[in-house]
Amino acid sequence: MNPQKAIIFDSSTLISFAMNSLFEEFKRLKKIFNGKFLITKEVKEEIIDKPLNIKRFELEALKIKQLLDEGILEMPDSLGIKNDEISRQTRDIIHIANSTFKAREEYVHMIDSGEASCLALSVMLSKKNIKNVIAADERTTRMLSEKPENLQELMQKKLHTKINSKKENFKFFKGFKIIRSAELVYIAYKRGLIDIKNKNVLDALLYAVKFKGCSISDIEIEEIKRM
Repeated sequence: MNPQKAIIFDSSTLISFAMNSLFEEFKRLKKIFNGKFLITKEVKEEIIDKPLNIKRFELEALKIKQLLDEGILEMPDSLGIKNDEISRQTRDIIHIANSTFKAREEYVHMIDSGEASCLALSVMLSKKNIKNVIAADERTTRMLSEKPENLQELMQKKLHTKINSKKENFKFFKGFKIIRSAELVYIAYKRGLIDIKNKNVLDALLYAVKFKGCSISDIEIEEIKRM
């Protein structure tokens, strides 16, 4: 019988856990989740296959590979979903995302194959009636799914030019559920999965993932701490 739920991990979230030495906490999260922790072939290439050949990133890649070897992380074929199916859908999503916004008569590059493959897998899991969320720390993918209008405004400020959008594309990205490493470490904290016992540990965890690439503001951190 298929599991009822899954978390699809983008490279950014796993890198955040790796760089903050939070893999034991990651394993504990998997135990209480009672579902699948999945990565796509495209994400595996980004965080394991390529970094294994770069001395600067080799250790983190080995640690993440161990999660895969131990079955903490799994590939989509564990649910009968083939890599080539995901790759086809990934190419379609890249085309849609990267033809949504235009600046100075040129389309703005929004996402790469890793993020797009997570979206593709989410679509396929939903068709199998498997509840799923995508764990992604980068702001672009999350805003594209949640607030594409705000993303357009943000890009206009960043690029100092008018951004035109193909609003019919917005509908495709509606409905994806995305969480960040910040929410995951908050769950770990609330469930007592963190070994450090100190009143400042939640603050330390949230800022640790922020400084390793999680797109979260100081205001959001204070809101989480008040929850």
